[in-house]
Amino acid sequence: MPAACDDFSVSIYFDRDSAAITREARQVLRGAADLAKGCTAKNVHVVGLADAVGAPDANLALSQRRASAVTAALAKVGFRQVSFEVSAAGDAGAITRDGEARPLRRRADVRIDLEAPPKR
Repeated sequence: MPAACDDFSVSIYFDRDSAAITREARQVLRGAADLAKGCTAKNVHVVGLADAVGAPDANLALSQRRASAVTAALAKVGFRQVSFEVSAAGDAGAITRDGEARPLRRRADVRIDLEAPPKR
């Protein structure tokens, strides 16, 4: 049966103050590659995030390292000939309007835009 080639998103979580890809993250990325098999990846959007602990400049740098690490890991699992859009949000959005810190910001969000391969 042909692949559905629907766009999808995954989140890659990191340990505190880390941009190292964990074993669990590698499994998620391999799963993303499996979902994309038989399809053409048009674009891959990677956004690195950080929580509100620490200085804003340090959080921005950390989120950039996270985005870069995920981009490199995606290339290793098969996303090589694809257009990457990589950005970093740092701790922007990590504090709600009520002043509450969002704890699950130690991540990179990935959106993979797919299309069916050309028919022959």
